[in-house]
Amino acid sequence: MKSPVHRCRDVEHGRGQAGGGAGTNCLQPEQRIPISKDVITSSSASAMWFIRDACGIMCAVITWLLVLYAEFVVLFVMLLPSKNLTYSIMNGTLFNSLAFLALASHVRAMCTDPGAVPKGNATKEYIESLQLKPGQVVYKCPKCCSIKPDRAHHCSVCKRCIRKMDHHCPWVNNCVGENNQKYFVLFTMYIALISLHALVMVAFHFLYCFEDDWTKCSSFSPPATVILLILLCFESLLFLIFTSVMFGTQVHSICTDETGIEQLKKEERRWAKKTKWMNMRAVFGHPFSVFWFSPFSTPDHGKAETYQYVV
Repeated sequence: MKSPVHRCRDVEHGRGQAGGGAGTNCLQPEQRIPISKDVITSSSASAMWFIRDACGIMCAVITWLLVLYAEFVVLFVMLLPSKNLTYSIMNGTLFNSLAFLALASHVRAMCTDPGAVPKGNATKEYIESLQLKPGQVVYKCPKCCSIKPDRAHHCSVCKRCIRKMDHHCPWVNNCVGENNQKYFVLFTMYIALISLHALVMVAFHFLYCFEDDWTKCSSFSPPATVILLILLCFESLLFLIFTSVMFGTQVHSICTDETGIEQLKKEERRWAKKTKWMNMRAVFGHPFSVFWFSPFSTPDHGKAETYQYVV
């Protein structure tokens, strides 16, 4: 925990505050300063957002390659050689639709500003424009020189303070925050669904090949077919477990209105408690509709939320 003297380096105080020592000022009772969300919304929120991180870019490319590999095996090893046209069309349509939604959700999660606080706005002139009263203080982030609202945390990869930051995910090469959590949840959900679907199809295809001739159940040689199916089975099982756990933790985080970082640091709750349904609507939009499941629909959060600059 920071000492009072250390904390004073990152805060600005209102003028006319009683007491001469900086350490005395930092020991004043906490006072929240409500400021409109528009003030702390980065100008990049409506622009293209992309993190130039080599590790994140590599993980994102690997994600796409794994999905495309699954597409290749499902289509060219299992569905196209099948004699049952109805089975091929139904499963091909379902798998490709889910895969398309998964990749679209991945792009939206990766290229959406997660809720970055304007960089370098912690200037003397800007802080004076807030008209702080005696006893009121604001946090400044010493790393990106921005005024830090409540529930914002600095990301060392994005090099920005992110509102309601849950964690930085290398698989989407972005932070999961206030503005893109919906897309990240959809991404994990659709990846889990196509993984489950692929596992079921692999199981049926193995049974079909065992009952029939291996040379007729695939356009590839039997050894190649077995290897491709085993690799897909391993990939699907791994991603089903991983994304299901991530999906569950994200839904739990949304329902409890507590981000992963807040849970990890066991931060004191300073925000109003709302119902689980209200928390879900705050992330996916108002009101409930089929657009909750669409990565192409931007959530309507309704009236702009008032943020608190706090000590």
